[in-house]
Amino acid sequence: MKKVFFIAISMLMAFNLLNAADEKAVSTEKIKSIKITTIDGKQLEIIGTEEGFQIPQYKGKIVFAEFWGTHCPPCLMSIPHYIKLQEKYKDDLAILAIEVQNKPKDGLKEFVKAKGINYDIASYKDGYDFVGYITQRAGWSGSIPFLLILDQAGKVQIVQPGMIPVEQLEKVIQEMIKAYKSPKSAQNNASKTITPNAEATKPAKVVKPDTAKTEANSTK
Repeated sequence: MKKVFFIAISMLMAFNLLNAADEKAVSTEKIKSIKITTIDGKQLEIIGTEEGFQIPQYKGKIVFAEFWGTHCPPCLMSIPHYIKLQEKYKDDLAILAIEVQNKPKDGLKEFVKAKGINYDIASYKDGYDFVGYITQRAGWSGSIPFLLILDQAGKVQIVQPGMIPVEQLEKVIQEMIKAYKSPKSAQNNASKTITPNAEATKPAKVVKPDTAKTEANSTK
């Protein structure tokens, strides 16, 4: 359990350090504006910043950005949790999930409809540039599920490989809402609330971006 938490903190530090360490590797110009189209046609713009990224369409909201796959058991277990949280905190939370096992868009649309997913989903193809950006900034190795949590200002607070129990996610949301409404309170409290269950957070089979299609087919 402690090991998993240490990984999350280490990856968050890496996200911040990569920006300062090599401007050539993570050029502000290159990531100034990344466009993503969700499977239902919503246009999203992602603007890279020193401490994370901003999505104007999600302004003022906590953002969960997840890499997941339709053949990843822990990813599938997380879906009902995200549906519940999106409904309960619809005014404070926005979820963007990129399917990185390269499921065809038509099949992905059918999957989303069948599961009753109420948050934004994008295909690997449409989210390719964003996946590359996060791979650079956070050192993503291809393991899924992989979750970034940003506060209302677009600052990355948590970088977490593996599934997080819904109770912990809800605690993070509540802490961030409280901090946002009470500026004088500690802004980093939310990042200290993650104590993942070791069994629940075992990463799924590694699915590297350049072999996502092969991995997806092999798991059918």
